[in-house]
Amino acid sequence: MSELVEHVDGQDRVLGVVTRGDAVRQSLPHRIAATICRDGAGRILVLRRSERLTRFPGHYDVLVGGAVGVGESYEDAVARELTEELGLRLPVRFMFKFFHRDATGPVWMGVHEALVVNHPLAPDPEEISWHGWLTSAETDAVVNRPRFAPGGREAMYRYQEHRNRPATP
Repeated sequence: MSELVEHVDGQDRVLGVVTRGDAVRQSLPHRIAATICRDGAGRILVLRRSERLTRFPGHYDVLVGGAVGVGESYEDAVARELTEELGLRLPVRFMFKFFHRDATGPVWMGVHEALVVNHPLAPDPEEISWHGWLTSAETDAVVNRPRFAPGGREAMYRYQEHRNRPATP
């Protein structure tokens, strides 16, 4: 059975239910929930996607995540994805949402942040072939390489802008 997702409009409102494969083939907007993980020293978790994945195999990324299922919230989806991909159960904080277009079609990307301190990672080898904690400068250098997932690149740029904004009174 194919993974079912909600086809959404330009305001992220549900229009119907489709398979994820159909959403990609027909360029139907759907939802992706993702998390950027930081450690206690402020480093960012960078990973290399498994060569077995259909979307951006072998590419580097800063996002842990995946499609939001039917009836699932962004927060529920990131919690599920963190457990499936890294073996983590920890609180996440919603950061922002944006509309993104790349080779896998248009998606609403809900980006979250997780602080990973004293939590050992157990990456799923079917999803992640390598991971490491990189400083901001190291992450910036990797993000600009050609084999970096485009959604992760855009999310990282937006994340940096979001974190650098002054707090509103």
